[in-house]
Amino acid sequence: MLSVLALTSVVLLSIASQITAIVVYTSWERHALVGSDVRLSCSFFSWHWTSPDVTFSWQYRPDGAKEGISIFHYGGGAAYVDNKGPFRDRLEFVGNPSRRDGSILIKNLDFSDNGTFTCDAKNPPDIVGHSSSVRLLVFEKVPVQAGVITGAIIGVVLGLLILVVAIYYLMRFLVARRVFSLSMSKHGKKGKGKEGSQQKQALAVADPVKLKAAASEKKKQESRREKK
Repeated sequence: MLSVLALTSVVLLSIASQITAIVVYTSWERHALVGSDVRLSCSFFSWHWTSPDVTFSWQYRPDGAKEGISIFHYGGGAAYVDNKGPFRDRLEFVGNPSRRDGSILIKNLDFSDNGTFTCDAKNPPDIVGHSSSVRLLVFEKVPVQAGVITGAIIGVVLGLLILVVAIYYLMRFLVARRVFSLSMSKHGKKGKGKEGSQQKQALAVADPVKLKAAASEKKKQESRREKK
């Protein structure tokens, strides 16, 4: 009995080690204009190398509908587009399966294309995981909210650039001012030393008698100290 349980555990562990979860990624929401084209991206993460049997599947659920319909499938190295659905002449596969990209392009959008698009990917032996969905909103003009958010982001980036440039030039100015102050202080000390020596020389030239008398008096004082 124990041997059977041990064998079952080994088999289950080997299967679990070979089959791991796959994570699928899409955008959360996409905005587009009537008559334009939109790319719906889909990629996945897997611990295994990209398999030649990788598959991508897309489903579409219109706003207000309870169930979705299959509109695209990639498998066995070939792409299959639903030839009876709403995107039969407007859907193009623009992904690269070898790079784990299952993106599709929907052309000539209309208001009726509003809805939720769901992508599912399999990379055998990684076949367990959840699909990912992106909501498509088609507008006649760019929504004000999206324009405001874009403008705000651009404004913040420009403001940061201006702030960085201002700080750079301010630091350069402060460093240059400090260097100039140190240079002026050094020149000032040298000038004072020169002025003192020049004053002494001027006094000696102006009154040589007093200078000689002071020198003789100094010699007398030194001779008296020696006698003592």
